[in-house]
Formats: sequence, C-alpha cells, structure tokens
Amino acid sequence: MKAWEATVRITHAAAKKRATTIFGGANIIGNAEEENEDQEEQVHGSDEVYHAERFLPNGDYYTGYWADNFPHGHGKYWWTDGCMYVGQWFRGKTMGEGTFSWPSGASYEGNFKSGFMDGEGTYTGPSGDTYRGYWVMNLKHGHGVKEYANGDSYDGEWSRGLQEGQGMYQWKNGNCYTGEWKNGTICGKGKMCWTNGNIFDGNWEDGFPKGNGTYKWADGSFYVGNWSKDPTEQNGTYYPSGSLLEENLEWNPQEVFNNDLKDCIICPNEKVPIWPSQKKLAVWRSSKGSDSSVRPRRMSVDGRIDTGVDRELGRMRLSDGAVPSPSCAGAIERIRMAGNEGDDVLAGLQPDSLSTRGSPLRIPKVVKRQGDTICKGHRNYDLMLNLQLGIRHSVGRPGPCPSLDLKPSAFDPKEKYWTKFPSEGSKHTPPHQSCEFRWKDYCPKVFRSLRMLFKVDPADYMLSICGNDALRELSSPGKSGSFFYLTNDDRYMIKTMKKAEVKVLLRMLNAYYNHVRAFENTLVTKYYGLHCVKLNGPAQKKVRFIIMGNLFCSDYMIHKRYDLKGSTFGRLTDKPESEIDATTTLKDLDLNFLFRLQKTWFQEFRRQVDRDCDFLEQERIMDYSMLVGLHFRESTNDEHTPSGVLTPVDNGSLETDSVPRLSLADVDRLLLDPAGWASISLGINMPGRVERVERTNDCELVGEPTGEYYDVVMFFGIIDILQDYDITKKLEHAYKSIQYDPNSISAVDPKQYSRRFRDYVFKVFAEDT
Repeated sequence: MKAWEATVRITHAAAKKRATTIFGGANIIGNAEEENEDQEEQVHGSDEVYHAERFLPNGDYYTGYWADNFPHGHGKYWWTDGCMYVGQWFRGKTMGEGTFSWPSGASYEGNFKSGFMDGEGTYTGPSGDTYRGYWVMNLKHGHGVKEYANGDSYDGEWSRGLQEGQGMYQWKNGNCYTGEWKNGTICGKGKMCWTNGNIFDGNWEDGFPKGNGTYKWADGSFYVGNWSKDPTEQNGTYYPSGSLLEENLEWNPQEVFNNDLKDCIICPNEKVPIWPSQKKLAVWRSSKGSDSSVRPRRMSVDGRIDTGVDRELGRMRLSDGAVPSPSCAGAIERIRMAGNEGDDVLAGLQPDSLSTRGSPLRIPKVVKRQGDTICKGHRNYDLMLNLQLGIRHSVGRPGPCPSLDLKPSAFDPKEKYWTKFPSEGSKHTPPHQSCEFRWKDYCPKVFRSLRMLFKVDPADYMLSICGNDALRELSSPGKSGSFFYLTNDDRYMIKTMKKAEVKVLLRMLNAYYNHVRAFENTLVTKYYGLHCVKLNGPAQKKVRFIIMGNLFCSDYMIHKRYDLKGSTFGRLTDKPESEIDATTTLKDLDLNFLFRLQKTWFQEFRRQVDRDCDFLEQERIMDYSMLVGLHFRESTNDEHTPSGVLTPVDNGSLETDSVPRLSLADVDRLLLDPAGWASISLGINMPGRVERVERTNDCELVGEPTGEYYDVVMFFGIIDILQDYDITKKLEHAYKSIQYDPNSISAVDPKQYSRRFRDYVFKVFAEDT
C-alpha cells in the first residue's frame, strides 16, 4: 500500500471523547493521546505519510497528512487564538500553496516557503483593503497591486513591504501620480495629474516637488523652475499661453504645496499583529520508551557534557513553524550527536533543517576589544586631541543649511580651509593642552552633504569622535603603512592617508558623490570627512586622514572576517593557526565557505556590485577588496566575548550581567519579524547561510561545495577604493608578471581588475536555493 494512501480510522466516538476532554480534564487528554499514539506507532513506520487527526495538548487542532510527528502534505491547523492555516505542509512548515486566516477576518491566499508568505499571493485586510502580488519573507516585494479600503489604489514595484521603484498611485477623487518611489513615499522623477487638468512633471522628495520641475495648467500655460517647500529656495519663470498674457501672473508656486497637494495623502500600510511564520506548532510528544526521571544528555561541540542542557531543552517544548531558534537548532544537533537517547526530545522540530546543517564549527577565539586605547602618555595622544578639536570646530561651526544639490565649485580641490589652533585659544578656537597646530578642511560643503545623505546626525557624529571616550589605535598599521583608529562606540574608523590618496579622492569626489547619491545600497566605503593636521615645530609634520564608516559596527560579534580580491599571489594569511582569532582578517586562499543570499537579495547584490565596479573602473581605481564579516548564529566561544560588545548569548548563561547582550530570542525576532528588517540593508545585518567548501589544491580560489550549511548574519562592503593605476602600480605589474602568473597578482589594469573581481565575487556569493 502506498504511503500517501494509508489512513488512520479514528472513530467519531473517540474524537468526540477527546474533544470533550480538552475542556474537561488534562489527565484524560494525556491518556487518550497516549493510547492513540501507541496504536499508531504500532501501525505506521517512521517515514510513512498517513492521514491523522490531532487534538494537541495546548488546545490546537490538526487534521490532514502526517509523518514523523509533523504535518506533512495537505492539512488544516487551528490555533486556539482563532488563526487557521489550510494548505500544504512540509516537515512541520507551511510550504507550497495555502490559505492563512486571522480571527480579525484578514486572510492570505497564495504561496508559502519555510513558514513565510513567499511568492505570489493575495492578502485581504480586516478593513477590506487587498494586495495582489509578490511576497518575500512576509513582505511585499516585487510587482503588486494594492487596493485600499478608502478607494485609493497603487500599481507598481515594492521592496521590503514599501513602495519602491516605478509605480502609479490613484486617489479615489481621480488624482494620479506616476513615477518613482522610495521607502513608501513619492521620491525621484514623476508626474502628478489632477482632475482639473493641471500637471506637475519633475523631481520629488518626501512626497513634495523638490528641484527642477514644470507645472502646467489645462489652458497650456506653465511654470518652470526650482521647487522647494522653503519659499526662499523657490524660483522659476511663468510662461502664459497664447493671448492669456495677464492671467495667473500673480500666482504663487507655494499654492501647489498648500492647496493642490493637501489632499494627496498616501494611505499607510496595514499592521499585521502576527505573521504566519511567527505561529508556534504545539509539539506532539512521544512518551514511548522514555523515562521521565532520566534527563537526556547532550554533548557540546568540543565533546564535553553541557551542563546547560536543561535550559536549552526547556526552550524546545514549542517548535517555531518557520525557523528554529539558533539555541534550539544547536541543541538538536548536539543531542543527535550524543546518540538515540534524545530522540523523543526531537519531536516537533524540523528534520529537514537538520539534514543540511554543517558539522560542529569551531569559531576562532574572541580576544579583548580590538585596538589600544590612546591615553595620556601614548605617542599619538596629542594627535588625537588635535583631531578631536578640529572635528568639533568643523562640524560645530555655524553655516548655511547643507543641501544635496551642490555647485561644481564645492568639488574644486582648491576648496580647503586652514584654521590655526594656538594653545591659549583664539576668537574662533578654544584653549587646549596640546601643542599649537593648524587644521585643514577639504571640500567641507561636500562632506557635510555626504553626512546628511548618509543620515548622520551632527551631534552624534561629534559625540562619537570628540566625546569623553578616547579613540582606539589598531595594533598594527595596514599594508599601505596607514594607521587606523576606531571611535569608542565602533561607529567610525579614522585612517591616515598618503598625499597621493588624498589627490585621488579629491579627483573622484564629484563622481563618488553622484554615485552614492544615485544608489542608496552602494557597497563602496562611506566617507564622512577629509582633514589634515599640521603640527608646529621644526618637523612641520602633516598628518592627513579620512573618516569613514566602520562596516563591522553591529550588535553582533564578528566571528570571521575576510578581505577578498580574486587573486592568489600573497592571498594567504601569514599567521599560524594558533594565533588566528576573531579579529584576524583572512584572505582569498583562507576562504572555505560560499556565501548564500536569499534570491531577491542576491539579485540586488549582483546589480549593485556591477554598478560599483563600473564606477571604480571609470575612475581608474584598482586593488580594492570585498570585506566580509560573519556572525555565526551558533558559536561555541561566547564565554570569551569581550566586555562592551553586544553578542547574542543564552539568557541563562553564567556570563556577567554587567555586559549588555542580545538574547537568542531577540536574534530570532530581529531576523524573522518584518519590523526587524528596518535594521537590515544590503551588506548590513543580512541573515543568510554559508556553505563549507573543500579545495582540491592549495592554489584553487573556490573549492567544491560540501553541502554543510551554517546560519549566519553577514556584513560586506567594498573597501580600499583610493588606489589608482599609477606609475608605481604599472611598474609593480611589469615586475611581478615576469616572475608570476599575471592573472594571480593584484596589480593589474582597472578594467581587467574589475572583470576578475566580479567573476570571483559572483562565484563565492550565490543564491540560497
């Protein structure tokens, strides 16, 4: 008899008896379930799929196909709070086509994947609003049509639950906007058509005209100019139509903001109290062959008996229908390693996720916080004070409100300002304990606008760099000879620069500004300020430095970090394995993983890498790297976490309570709850998986996949973008090409470098299937 045809005949009387006992007596429930379970275990094999009815201990009810303690196949599940799912299941997860309904009357009908609304589907809200289109992990993503309960509608592109890209919004009164959207608001180029025949065609920002645009009346007259809600920034020219030379001459452009757009309000998106992926499945536990007096043991990854077993097993009573928490999944794996005595504990957890989970991974030891604090007596203490004084002066100096629309003169390399800082102070500078120095700002208007573009608050920026906490100097300079400093909150990294690097940045600053403004998800390094300190005295020493974002500033401990270029010569760390820790930056030939991203993220990743590489190639830049950081969600060295670093750990661990931590439940909530997506962007806080690879020889760049996967949080970006293909690099290429394979060295022509870099990156990053 085929497995799918096998059924269990449960009599109406037995079903009625158990339904009654759900509300009457817990002991009767347990006995009835135990009797029925024993009967079924005698009939059905471990891999057999059969039809069953389940009255679960917490009051939930399931009817449908079942296998190995999981809903598997078509089935219906009722939760006690009134939610219901009818559709396809796979190993306890909603997978395939199905319908999920909420007690409020809302419903979703469409595709599911691993517990999430994922694929094409229709959501109908409790108030009657409807969305038909594509979803990714519970969020509208791709093309979709939203019909609001008040009569408005939107037809266009969505990203992470908000309107993004091209779309058309039509109000119930007939007004219509067609054009670009960003983060759920009208932003970019677009056209607004009113029912009275008037039209605005131009640039928008945050739902209002901003920048160049044309307002046209139905009679043919029009107004062309620069638009802004600030009347002082508004300017333009009115052109009457035909013989209507006097009409509308007294018209005020601010009427568009105050009157025409007053009722053009975008309806907010619905709020869903709980998503299908957040629903828990009650565990159907097997009592056969188990002894409640004996606690199952599990082995830790290093072979020792884990004294924290009770804590992890206690959290395994409920199985998440979407993804098991990292602690539970890790516990399952380690129990399975310990033998069969933990089999009963595995009831209700996802075996398909276990089958692809990698073997236990030993994470490099975590050392104390990276870098040495610069305190009094340090050789660079005065330099740090000078830097902080200069930043405070530059950022705090009063000036006009920054604008994203800059004049060409702002990018002129000669646009730089010197300020003298005498020890006793001056009219514009405070007294200080350091020696006298001079401070230079390069293109201050541009960097002020960049900070605004990157949403950096000036007060927070000053507090991070110039607050009471000292900077930290990284223990060893980079290969280029530059020194690196970190702010105490890890937000910003300060790098000393050579004069040649400053020239490159100033040369490409206009193109860099336009690129990061055009592509919000750009992976290139974010620059916040370019400065120089000139120390007085016989040496007249100049120190030039750039302030940039720290890619690894996160609530997660970075367990592994890689600097990847796509070349092989010199691309192996020179440290012995015993000295490698979590702060060691590994290289191409050290990489033993493939990075797997969810489909839509991977597609966006490919597009953005192409854009960034095109930009760098046009600017004749080479020798850049893809910096990658990995946080393994099941690490074995949390006890070594340094003070002050926010790292997900077990709530019940024995670690000091004085150190702020994220619990593992918080990690799951951040990654699985759509509200947590606000902190996720391309290259930042990205949930994903890595797959272990094995090389057949030491010089092979990308090894063969092994099928062993690990859940991670990824961070990645393109760094070191200030090396142009100058005479030094050309000579290096010529010299090394004689001795080594020209394709193995880093110093190659920007066009060749870009092509090789992309080919390599698109091999080590892949779509998660």
